[in-house]
Formats: sequence, C-alpha cells, structure tokens
Amino acid sequence: MNGSHLIAKSPVSAQVQRTPTWLAGLRTILLAIMLALGIRTFIFEPFSIPSASMQPSLLAGDYVLVAKYPYGYSQASLPWRTAPFTGRRGGALPDRGDVAVFTDPRGSGTNFVKRIIGLPGDTVQVRGGQLILNGTPVPRTRIADAVIPVTALTPCDGGGVVAGDCVFPQYRETLSGVRSIRVLDSQRGSTADDTALFTVPENHLFVMGDNRDNSDDSRAREGFGMIPMETLVGRTDMIFLSVDGSARFGAPSTWLSAIRWDRLGQRL
Repeated sequence: MNGSHLIAKSPVSAQVQRTPTWLAGLRTILLAIMLALGIRTFIFEPFSIPSASMQPSLLAGDYVLVAKYPYGYSQASLPWRTAPFTGRRGGALPDRGDVAVFTDPRGSGTNFVKRIIGLPGDTVQVRGGQLILNGTPVPRTRIADAVIPVTALTPCDGGGVVAGDCVFPQYRETLSGVRSIRVLDSQRGSTADDTALFTVPENHLFVMGDNRDNSDDSRAREGFGMIPMETLVGRTDMIFLSVDGSARFGAPSTWLSAIRWDRLGQRL
C-alpha cells in the first residue's frame, strides 16, 4: 500500500499497585483523627457540667457542645494554649444571656460555665435579689417552681425535698428585652442578693450563675471577678448527653436507665 507498512502495536497493560489493606486503613484512621481534632479545635468542643451553679438550665451530669467560632479565638480557646498571638482574634462580642465557657482568669487552668450578664461599659448590681442592669431593674416574674429530681449527681442543696425531688423558687428574667432566662432564687438573704454597683471594664464581661444563691461568679470580689474576654473558650449551644450518675460499669442494664432522655438536644 504505497510502500507504507501498518504495524500492529501490542496493547500496553496498565499496571496498578494495590495499596496494602493495613496502610489504607491506617490512612483512614489518621484522616478521621485529624478531622476530629480540627472540629474540636476550631468548631465545637464537648464539656461536662460538674456543679449546680447553672441550675435549672444545666445540671451536673449534662454534657454540652461549646461552639468555638462565635467569639473568635484566643489562648484559652485553643488546645494547650498554642495560639501564636495574644488577646482574642475574630468573632463577635457575646450577647447578654449567652451561656459561656471560660478559663479561670487567675491561671488555675479550671474551666467555668456561667451566663453573660454585663458587657463592657454596663453597670450591674443586685439588690434584694433583683438584678439591675444599667440602672434599670431587669423584668422578673415568679413562675412555677423548678422541680429537679434528686440523684447521685444532683443532691438537694438549697431547695425543699418533695417526693424525692428538689423544689426551688423559680423566676423568669428578660435580658435586653428579648432574652428570657429561668433563674433559681430562694430569697433566704444570701450575701449574693445584695451587691455593690459594678462597672464592667473594657474587654471584660460580668457573669452570673442561674442558681443565684449557689454560684461563685462576678458578684464575689474575692473570686475570679469580671472575666477578660480573652479567657472565653466558647458559647454553650446544646446538651448532647445527660446522665444522673446511677450507671454502674459492671451493670450494662443501668447504662441506658441513667440517661436523662428529656434533656438531650436542649438548646441554651
């Protein structure tokens, strides 16, 4: 054919090297660990509630998801205090009524959870149990008593025991005209029911517990006082698990019965 030659080329086989199964599995595990660490570092971190200072919103034995991104990032919000900067970067000023986790400003490394009451420049005072914000009493309405079951993690401290439950006088407060919160106040003349007039400094926050007679917070000058905003870890958003302390390791039948199912998924 016009002196040309057709040469049939033999097909070239594509060679693929199979990744060993153990190596592929290891790679998947490492990627999952990196993803989990990234989420925990920058988006959400789980915390457990050990005390009664935030009753009735949070009970001892609650496990909560704390959102890192709303308030930005600081040494306190990143693991092992590894932020390559000082102060707080990014995010927005918290809202009054947010439930926030923060580290002890005194440097103990302990984490606390309280409700944000006062922002920079606000004045805060409590008189006769009445919260006064910027000179105006915060609207406060007596509502039905809070009933908290007595368990291994929630003994009755400050309330009255009725049929195995702890009963507290409960009020509804409305912060900034829109944020409605429930607080406990037995009105037994607690020293926290009458305070000096506080002015919140720049870059600081005034925090209180919802269990007003059983909370060490910004009202106590000998405590941690008003907290610097760089101590914020994040905003407490949701209860993802809650247990009453009755589970026993050697008795699997108690694991499910110890869960307080009605609290799961509650928003704060």
